[in-house]
Amino acid sequence: MVEAYCVKCKQKREMKDAKQVTMKNGKKATTGSCPVCGTKMFRIGG
Repeated sequence: MVEAYCVKCKQKREMKDAKQVTMKNGKKATTGSCPVCGTKMFRIGG
């Protein structure tokens, strides 16, 4: 699982349903949702 910062909870949490995506500039990123509040989470990097 990938850890990312949840802006709503103000804590680092493990992403739920994490998926690898490629941004417009070609860099890799991971997107998912917070398991507690359901807010979208985003982490840049491979």
